[in-house]
Amino acid sequence: MTNITPATLIAVFLIFCRVGGCILIVPGLSSARMPPQVRLFIALAVTLALSPLIVGKVSGSLENQSDFVIFGLIASETVTGLLIGLLGRVYFMALQTMMTAIAMAIGFGSIPGTSIDEAESMPAIGSLVMMVATVLFFLSDLQWEIFRGLLVSYSRIPLGQGFGAQVSLIQLTDQISAAFLLTLQISSPFIVYSVIVNLAVGIANKLTPLIPVYFLSTPFVLIGGLFMIYFLLKDFMSLFMAGFVAWVAQG
Repeated sequence: MTNITPATLIAVFLIFCRVGGCILIVPGLSSARMPPQVRLFIALAVTLALSPLIVGKVSGSLENQSDFVIFGLIASETVTGLLIGLLGRVYFMALQTMMTAIAMAIGFGSIPGTSIDEAESMPAIGSLVMMVATVLFFLSDLQWEIFRGLLVSYSRIPLGQGFGAQVSLIQLTDQISAAFLLTLQISSPFIVYSVIVNLAVGIANKLTPLIPVYFLSTPFVLIGGLFMIYFLLKDFMSLFMAGFVAWVAQG
């Protein structure tokens, strides 16, 4: 049986800093719809679950450390957890950005909706897709993969080491590029549809200047966008979740 020493308590708190920082920003668990008390209890539960597997490896290095070093470790572990959560949240931020662009492309940009993850509002189509993505996150049990990744992170990023500024920027830049490339690929049919429809409407407006073609074409553009969402939403979300699951499995 392991004796509980001050170093053990400090090690558990440092684990809580990394876990709490990740849960503070990771997709799904960081939703504004989830009360802060629930997130706090989840962070405590995950910390207590992971501590027996990690404390023995890190508590020895915390013996006789100065307060200045301990505060530095607390800041480093919190930033590490935030960066791990941000790397996952980038995918949902990219999806939210592209859904706003899609809503504007197919004529739904002016129809307000209630945001799921953020405090500010977004188009109704974007709210629908973000809600589906959040539900799929939990239905796929990806929250457990996030917790597994936190456990594995201690073998790749030991306590107090952190990512480093250069490595962090490289990781974040690569993740943003991958996330936006994925969301751009799966939203490309809507962008192509918008370009073709607006080009056709513009040509028709030039050929018949006495007829308000733009006003007459708006319902047809909206109906076409709805049909595309109806037929493509399943594949859209499947491809997005496949890309996100691939990052969770590898990260």
